[in-house]
Amino acid sequence: MGVPETMRAARIAEHGGPEVVELTEVAVPAPQAGEVLVQVSAVALNNTDLWTREGAYGRPGDPEALSGWRGPIDFPRIQGADVAGEVVAVGADVDAGLVGRRVVVDPAIYDTDGPDANPVGLMGSERDGGYAEYATARADRVHDVTGSPLTDDQLASLPTAYGTALGMIERGRLREGETVLVSGASGGVGLALVQIARARGAEVLAISSGAKIDAVREAGAHHVLDRARDVVEQVRAAAPEGVDVGLDVVAGELVGDGLPLLREGGRWVIAGALGGYGVSFDVRRLYLHNAQVIGSAMHTPTHFGLLVDLARQGAIQPVIAAAFPLEQAARAQEELARRNHVGKIVLHP
Repeated sequence: MGVPETMRAARIAEHGGPEVVELTEVAVPAPQAGEVLVQVSAVALNNTDLWTREGAYGRPGDPEALSGWRGPIDFPRIQGADVAGEVVAVGADVDAGLVGRRVVVDPAIYDTDGPDANPVGLMGSERDGGYAEYATARADRVHDVTGSPLTDDQLASLPTAYGTALGMIERGRLREGETVLVSGASGGVGLALVQIARARGAEVLAISSGAKIDAVREAGAHHVLDRARDVVEQVRAAAPEGVDVGLDVVAGELVGDGLPLLREGGRWVIAGALGGYGVSFDVRRLYLHNAQVIGSAMHTPTHFGLLVDLARQGAIQPVIAAAFPLEQAARAQEELARRNHVGKIVLHP
């Protein structure tokens, strides 16, 4: 069966609310030299989809400016960073043996070709993504997971959330036997942090709330702390010796509250600002204890390779909260924004 000439895609032509996500018919992209064409079986949603659509990232010197995470978005843009599917065509200079392979795509656009390169762009933001029946990707960014026991929905859940989580854990130098505090633990990245930290042999304290607490415990947290109560008090009770690593996607007031909870030489890793980007803390708690505050955006190619190894082994089990057809992309984003779910929301193009 050949590749059709046109496909359905959900794209945005401007910043705005869910109403700017439009289902449309577009040409199937042709893979360029060094690229492959992937038939998308599942694409997972992330907070970055909402913030890119809203233009919520600000710019250096102008925090209120409408912007994508690395600057202005080139509209119209097909959203969706997290793609699992099958390679159906290859461009020039690409091994034709990839055709028919089940793959997961590393969505990052990197600043160099090295193993420790920094992400400076993202599928669905700086290039078209997976809210479509087909998507192109660089051949060196598609990873063969044909033998993985994970479902396509689970594979699609990995790149951004689990990639971000693994990047935080690696940059925070989490070691076996250390105690870790995870904020926002019921979200996509938070749940990934709990699962990977547990798999790494850490003692996991996780902050969640209400009906989500049981799901976070099931994901592997040793102690689940209720966000509605005094978190600092609960951490001190669960880990009287303190915390080695904070893995924080919330920021805001938690940074100032959390730094005094770190042990000597502790690391506080931040990869989000759900609780607010304006942060204040007592700097003495930082330098007197040789602590570090570390910013972490996504992952490196090396981190992503580690993640794919976990996927091939089935060593982590992403939780799927809901699946929607492509034509309900806007509704799926509304569901994501409500934050009533635990795990990942996916689309089926």
